[in-house]
Amino acid sequence: MQFWAGKYREAAEVKKPESIDGVQQVLGAQGYVCGRALGTVTYLALTLGRPLFLEGEAGTGKTEIAKALAQALGRRLIRLQCYEGLDAATAVYEWNFAGQMIAIRTAEAAGGMDRTHLKDELFTEDFLIERPLLQAMRPQPGGAPVLLIDEIDRTDEPFEAFLLEALSDYQVTIPELGTIRAPEPPIVILTSNRTREVHDALKRRCLYHWVDYPTFDREIEILQARAPEAAETLSREVVAFVQRLRTEDLFKKPGVAETIDWAKCLLALDVISLSPEVIADTLGAVLKYQDDIARLHGSEAKRILDEARAALDPV
Repeated sequence: MQFWAGKYREAAEVKKPESIDGVQQVLGAQGYVCGRALGTVTYLALTLGRPLFLEGEAGTGKTEIAKALAQALGRRLIRLQCYEGLDAATAVYEWNFAGQMIAIRTAEAAGGMDRTHLKDELFTEDFLIERPLLQAMRPQPGGAPVLLIDEIDRTDEPFEAFLLEALSDYQVTIPELGTIRAPEPPIVILTSNRTREVHDALKRRCLYHWVDYPTFDREIEILQARAPEAAETLSREVVAFVQRLRTEDLFKKPGVAETIDWAKCLLALDVISLSPEVIADTLGAVLKYQDDIARLHGSEAKRILDEARAALDPV
């Protein structure tokens, strides 16, 4: 497990890491706690120029690695947020119809409009609105960008097929302008929360890694990076409680993002130790469904807290 723990900001371009340890170090410099397995597959993706497909539960740090990697390499981050009904045209480009209409009316008002000439002028890059996939094919200051295709499982199979073709040749076609090919392939990271299975053909194009919930020690490390002001005792209780909570029969188990949010909420309330009352007051930072929250009212929260404390090793 791993998680982004820094703020995105401009950075000078650096060379791609030349080893697995190098990947872990540059991501660690951005506050992203990267395990060996993820470091290995990331290094291979960078070295071989292959897309990286990250799959796992929501809140486990899949999206954040793209942000950390872009920051570490000094590259632009371009994000394509997927959703149901997303099509190729929307992901690549659209024409500025308002601008085109103004140009047409201006030409009509001036008189002597040559329709053929006007049509050629209307469908030029001056009226082109670039969407993420087209932006990723363009040269960028600092080198090829990091293209994050987030939650690919929310789209449908036709879009997957288009994406497979686009990532095979790193090019897109605009009928009015022709084919635009990336001078340097972008660094591509795809994520999936596995709400449905992504087609094997797309997965085979990528290097694959399953991002799981972290171990206790790793989650402590992540929390220390994201909320270093939290006392060790409180951090251990928070992580132990959340880890125990993930074993319960919940509609949606809390991810690492919720662990961090909860710790920050407790710090804002000057909490130094968990109690059933504090847990009941702040459950909205950990659980996002009313049925799950209702399960933990009363004695259930105390039971889980007692079990979590019993599982803790002496500090």
